[in-house]
Amino acid sequence: MAFKDTIEQIREFDYNDPNKLGVWPTPTKILVCLFIVAVVLIGTYYVKVKSINQDLLRAQAEESNLRKTFESRSAQAANLAAYKAQMVEMQSSFESLLARLPSDTEVPGLLEDIDARSVESGLGDLSLELQPERDAEYYVELPINISVKGGYHDFGGFVSGVAGMPRIVTLHDFSIKQSKEGGDLVMEILAKTYHYQGGAGNEQQ
Repeated sequence: MAFKDTIEQIREFDYNDPNKLGVWPTPTKILVCLFIVAVVLIGTYYVKVKSINQDLLRAQAEESNLRKTFESRSAQAANLAAYKAQMVEMQSSFESLLARLPSDTEVPGLLEDIDARSVESGLGDLSLELQPERDAEYYVELPINISVKGGYHDFGGFVSGVAGMPRIVTLHDFSIKQSKEGGDLVMEILAKTYHYQGGAGNEQQ
């Protein structure tokens, strides 16, 4: 009966009268206070707690990235000795390649070597024509047009001999055709040799 009386009291109370604000029924005051507390809590969540949650999510993402970076660098540190050994090996290979690059002053000797290979292969009428040098990032390229007469199988021995020389010589764009005089074949081929831009190849001699 007390609960029913309380409900009746709340329903029959005149809330529109401003003079009665101080004498609202106790249940009404409790409900209003609970409503205010709920509003304050919800407002606090959206203003403070939500911001804190966002900061937490950002911190967790940053932690994950830092953990991955740490793991990657730990693996690199663990393999540091192997990396250093690889660097030494690569440096040695690089220096070995530089040693095979002729210097400007060695080009005449290189041409003599090519001439010797043609003689060894039984070829004749060797013609060597130097082309303008071409600069690349780390080296200078020197093209040489080669024309030589002989037999088909002799050409194979000549090409193998040039490719097997101590200095780096690459062969490109070859063509074989019948000599105008008849009989022998004529092979025309582009050879390229290189020397290091910094002159390291010359220093290594």
